[in-house]
Amino acid sequence: MDEDFRSLADRVRGESRGSDACERLIATEDHEALADVLVAPEQALWAREIAAFRLGCAGDRRAFETLVLLLNHRDPERCVSASYALARLDDPRTPRAAAALATNALRTAYALHPVRLLTELRAPESVPALISTLERLLAPDEPYWRVALACVEGLGRLGDDRARPVLEAAGFHPRLSAAAAAALSRLT
Repeated sequence: MDEDFRSLADRVRGESRGSDACERLIATEDHEALADVLVAPEQALWAREIAAFRLGCAGDRRAFETLVLLLNHRDPERCVSASYALARLDDPRTPRAAAALATNALRTAYALHPVRLLTELRAPESVPALISTLERLLAPDEPYWRVALACVEGLGRLGDDRARPVLEAAGFHPRLSAAAAAALSRLT
């Protein structure tokens, strides 16, 4: 069991109060049983999360929709596990979904993990989505500076010169200036 799955398993054991159903989902190698959890009515969120994580990490695209919902969840731990599994799922829909979540102005509070996933994916959608999100977050009194910082860092890692204007603008923001300077130094 890898560290990411161990962390998820420990967390959901607590949520499930150590239920036998939880232990079965953690232990099973039966992808059909895991996929059934995703579509069965009245399943606990922890059960859907385990099933989607396990299927996503195994490359089973039946997990996609559940993982995208979890990527946009209010609980950061669920977002982390969903992002990890989506990065391993290798589904061509993932970059578009992450870009849609990252650029949704109504969901900015939950955009940190979609932004980080876009950076990891290095997809054609990544740079335009990060630029768009960062431009919006450079407004005065914007409270989501951590999301803006993730955009700056991601654009630096991606190294695409299209990000130069927005990174230069980010350099004027006290919380972003050091990261913006580092990102600008990495552009091609």
